[in-house]
Amino acid sequence: MLTQKEGQLPAVDLSRYHKEDTIVQLRLEELKTVANRLTVNVLVYPEDSLIDQNSNVLTTDAAVRLYPETDLGDLQYAKGKAPAQISTTIEAHGDPGNWPFDNYSTDEISGLVFTGGYHDKVWARMEVTGALDGWDVTVKRVHDSEDTENPNSLDNVIITLHRASGPLIFDLGILLVLISLPTLALVVAIPMALGRTSFLPPFSTWYAAMLFAIVPLRNFLPGSPPPGSWVDQAVVLWVLIALVTAMTLFIVAWARQRDRKP
Repeated sequence: MLTQKEGQLPAVDLSRYHKEDTIVQLRLEELKTVANRLTVNVLVYPEDSLIDQNSNVLTTDAAVRLYPETDLGDLQYAKGKAPAQISTTIEAHGDPGNWPFDNYSTDEISGLVFTGGYHDKVWARMEVTGALDGWDVTVKRVHDSEDTENPNSLDNVIITLHRASGPLIFDLGILLVLISLPTLALVVAIPMALGRTSFLPPFSTWYAAMLFAIVPLRNFLPGSPPPGSWVDQAVVLWVLIALVTAMTLFIVAWARQRDRKP
């Protein structure tokens, strides 16, 4: 088993392969966490005998079948044309409700390349390249041969994604801001309600602004946690309750101050 470094995955180096090798490249494009779908662009590099060396076009029809099967099924590459990237999606298992500590992993991905109208087939070596903004990507090679001494037999891959440290720190910073807002509001409202400090009417707009800032701040969180995830249950809901409590205390202070007027 081999593991590639995390972060930006390097471009595929075709020079280290033999002319008889068939390679299928997966370029990472987008991860939809709620749908558990990873979008990839698929490009096939067939063996040299299937490519016209002058025009660099296919000399026969080709098709790529990925396992597990993608949403598009077999990906077709027409004879007489240069192979082009075809976008498809594969399943990435994970729990988006664990945001921002969620991670996603595909099943073991393998590729079967058909040529000559499905008369010939060969298992391809899978290669993964590209990057996803806000994610660290790990590609683990899985042995698919009885020959454990041959590194070239490590053709299949498992793609794992977890959130990068930069967005994770930003997420925690936003959560800290959310928690600070009701804390400051209560620090001001409680003394007013107890009559320990004078009532200040301009604070009403401050409370309203804080209350209406919660939802935009929550939606600004990188990765867009799904509604009802733990961050809503453990942070956002209690922040809203605390702010409403602070506004209620402020109104109580206003009512007492109004009753004292002659």
